[in-house]
Amino acid sequence: MIAAIHYLDRLGRITKVEEVWQMFCAEMDRFGFDRLIYGYNRFGTEHSIGPWEDALILSNIDRDYLKKFIEEEYYLHAPLSKWAMHNTGARPWAVEETAPDDPLEARVLALNKAYGLLAGYSISFAPPAPRARAILSMCARPGLTQPEVNALWERDGLLISVIANMTHLKIISLPHMNERARLTPRQQEVLNWVADGKTCQDIATIMGVSMGTVEKHLRLVREKLNVETTPQAVLKASFWNQMFVVKV
Repeated sequence: MIAAIHYLDRLGRITKVEEVWQMFCAEMDRFGFDRLIYGYNRFGTEHSIGPWEDALILSNIDRDYLKKFIEEEYYLHAPLSKWAMHNTGARPWAVEETAPDDPLEARVLALNKAYGLLAGYSISFAPPAPRARAILSMCARPGLTQPEVNALWERDGLLISVIANMTHLKIISLPHMNERARLTPRQQEVLNWVADGKTCQDIATIMGVSMGTVEKHLRLVREKLNVETTPQAVLKASFWNQMFVVKV
């Protein structure tokens, strides 16, 4: 308990997502979970947790696994992803005696088995907004069976859940990056001026460029963020806490 209090104290003083994640991974390893994957998306739908390009993905799992699970969208058919669409709280990983009827689900389970992701627990966090989704999956270190993980959770699950929930709330409060948030410094500057209420002509004067150049930057921003209007681009960037961020 004292260690958890020290963790939460440190958590409150960290200002970078990467440092939060590193500390959280070390803390969960202390409990027996050595491989983690966390996903947060403000742009889910009624039937999906949303496109991975819009999500913040944090993980210490093998990069080849993540390429298949995330970029090839295996996650859309993972049993726990389906469960998390309509539930919050913690759930143990299922131990399948036989292959599931759904071949896409079976493909996910085969992938997990191939990479040694055999036992663990997952948490579906309470959404801060109707379309938001946030899921954490924690794989137990090699050698631990699912019954042993269940016993571990019976003993420490409440404490782990508190730490995970506070870490999740900290992460989503900080500026974070994903595939769509990677604007160039010039694109970021133009979008900031728009959010500050400046017109294209104002921005051109401030930046010392032509209005055509400003409009080009905004067009590229809209394309990169996959939105139709500039106000939508401002809103989307703000969801990732990427507005008025000082780049270092």
